[in-house]
Amino acid sequence: MTVLRLPFIVLLTGLLGLAGCSVHQPVSLYQLDSGTPGQPQQSAGMSVVLGPISLADYLQRETLLQRQPDGSLTAATDGRWAGSLSSDINQLLVRQLAWRLDSQRVVLAPAIAGSTPDVQVLLSITRLDSGTRQPAILDAQWRLLDRRGQVRDNRIVHLEQQHTGTSAAQVQAQGELLQRLAEQLSVALKPLANQPLVENRKAPAPAPAKQAGPEKPKIPMASPIRTDMEVFRF
Repeated sequence: MTVLRLPFIVLLTGLLGLAGCSVHQPVSLYQLDSGTPGQPQQSAGMSVVLGPISLADYLQRETLLQRQPDGSLTAATDGRWAGSLSSDINQLLVRQLAWRLDSQRVVLAPAIAGSTPDVQVLLSITRLDSGTRQPAILDAQWRLLDRRGQVRDNRIVHLEQQHTGTSAAQVQAQGELLQRLAEQLSVALKPLANQPLVENRKAPAPAPAKQAGPEKPKIPMASPIRTDMEVFRF
């Protein structure tokens, strides 16, 4: 009986081993590529506050999504984001803008209390995805506010990037799209670098009241004096 049971035990062990391999199959983790931005040199360069940055709801997860030919989205089985995609996007854009503007004063919102940046960038990313047969696509919109809070630029951007189809190639293409977005954004920001300082406008002080001079003595009006005397003329 021992001889008959041995093949069955060996077969069962092999099946369990294969099941374990399929369950614990390693999954690749991906981060966006920020390129090779240089280190900005100017510590007193252009002051830019980036954000708030609004990210589409479907992008706020660790799942690496795949765009299908019919437009639907499915979760990738061979990879996922290594952390917060929103955080990766923020850091990529900050580093790219700081390098392209050559300024150490590019920061994420919120701004430091009491400071007035040269420009605040309000950015909305409504699409950032790709598929094995679909190009990487980025849809975004920005608004630039100057020192006075006035809108100086408003632009809608649509960018596409081809790739070879693998998950790694798709992530690479999405990172390149964000780098191109930062390049276009830096071009729009540069003309706003030399803005006049905003001065606090104070209401004009009221003119001092004129001091009245010493009153002049009033001369009484002459009035005829009537008497009972009669005047005779000859």
